[in-house]
This record gives sequence, C-alpha cells and structure tokens, in this order.
Amino acid sequence: MDKLLALQAFVETVRTGGFSAAGRSLGVATSSVTRLVSSLESELQSVLLNRSTRQVGVTEAGQAYFERAVAILEALAEADAAVCDAGSQARGRLNVSVPVEFGRRVIAPQLGRLFALHPELELNLRLSDEVVDLLGAGVDVAVRLGSAVVSDDVVSVRLGAFNRWLVASPEYLAQSLPIDEPQALLDHQCLRFDYGTASQRWQFNAAGEVQQVAVRGRLQSNNADVLREAALAGQGVALLADWLVRDDVAGGRLLRLLEPYDISPGSASGAISVLYLPNQRGSRRVAAFVEFLRELLAG
Repeated sequence: MDKLLALQAFVETVRTGGFSAAGRSLGVATSSVTRLVSSLESELQSVLLNRSTRQVGVTEAGQAYFERAVAILEALAEADAAVCDAGSQARGRLNVSVPVEFGRRVIAPQLGRLFALHPELELNLRLSDEVVDLLGAGVDVAVRLGSAVVSDDVVSVRLGAFNRWLVASPEYLAQSLPIDEPQALLDHQCLRFDYGTASQRWQFNAAGEVQQVAVRGRLQSNNADVLREAALAGQGVALLADWLVRDDVAGGRLLRLLEPYDISPGSASGAISVLYLPNQRGSRRVAAFVEFLRELLAG
C-alpha cells in the first residue's frame, strides 16, 4: 500500500462525502479509493468510515485520524511549495477555486496566456459556486465575486469589478406588462440566484436614491447559466453579471432593462477578489495566477 496515496484517498473521501466524489477529485477510479481506504483500515485495525448504500460517514476514530492526516498532508504541501517557490520561476501545482461560469467563460479561454508565461506551472482549476474553506479544501487561491470575507485568517485582494444587468428575452417582454420602473418587477417572474435564502430583495440605485424590491418567481438556482438559459427561453427576468450576458445582449437575444439603475441582489458588491492564506504570501505560483487574473480583468 502506498501510504501517502492512502492518506490522500481517505482525506478526500471525508471531505467530499463519498468514494466516487473522492475518485473524481483525485483523478483515480472509485475502486482504487475504496481499496486504499480499506487497506488503511486493515493496517490500523480500526474502522475509519461508516459505509451505507447512499453515503459515507466518518467514525470517531476516523475523525481523529482525519485531523492528523490533514496536518501531515498540509505539512508536505508546504514543503513542496517551499521548494517550488525557491527558484525564479513559478512552478509546481496550484489549486484554484473559481465560480463555475466565471471559470468557464472568463478564465478557461485565456489559460494559454498563463501557461505560456509560466511553462512549469500546473493548475488544478476547481469550479464551484459554493464558498470554500481554503484550508479545509486544500485550496491555494479562491476567486470570489461580490463581497469577499475579510479576516486575519485570509488575505483578500480586490482585482476588479463587474456590473449586474437586468435582462429578459424579447419574447417574454412582448407578452408581459412593461418594466419601466423597479416596482414593476412585482408583476413578473424573476429568475433568482440561490443565495441560501427563500426571499430575496433586488436593490436599485440611481442618483443616490435606493429602492428595494422583494422579487418573486418560480425558478431559483445556484448556477447562473441555468438562469441565463431560462431567460433566453422566455421564462422571466434575470439579474446576471455583465460578462455572462454581454454577447446575448449584443446579439439581441436578451434585452437590457432599467439601464439607468445600478442593480444588485441586496447590498452585494460587484467586486472580483482573490483570497489566499497568509502562509502563501511570497508564493511565486500564487503571484503568477493573481497577476494573470489582474491583467485579464484589465482587458
């Protein structure tokens, strides 16, 4: 048994909640993850995970072992990082978490520029709209859209900003009441991003006057492109990032509404930030990605 690989398999299984998810994260077969964890349990003569047909749970012994295993893997990662960042070039593996559609549409098409500048850099790009725990998830850099959590435990650097546009398809607008002021949205199907709350208020700001509208609608999703597709299909009015719908607006597939207003979901900002742990200060890999994203957002 490869002990290091077994530790990685066990830790990832606990983090992701299942053997299949751990296998996908590690890039190995589910059967390999299961075998590695079973071998680890046999060596320790202790049950680390409770298995059922639907989920995997960690035992008390497994939780204690998980915490020690995470510390070991983090220490090893820091040792690797120290060596990788010792030279003049950014090299080695960098784990980056980005929102799904921002990663697909903004970052992925430009990765050739990053790799051309840093041919020894390896990138593990994790797409998720969930707010990740950098330390717990083993993430080196996280890209956040909107208000970023600021604390002494995390370094936050603002690199740019985006606007949110209120959009709907011509077909939807042709068969609906006109939208000539924010309160008119009370009579419309509003396609809402899932922020974890049942109710949602969209905030409209123009000439220093702020209005809030408690929008409603049949569709709520934690994926922005689902809302975009629904808007294109004439299912309602959506509040989406300009970088997501700019081409649709330019092509006439979506129409931009209430343009004089600066619109946001509640008090959320339009900041684009990167977050990393304080121990990553001075990392050439982190600096390379941050500079790449800064230049990308600058146009």
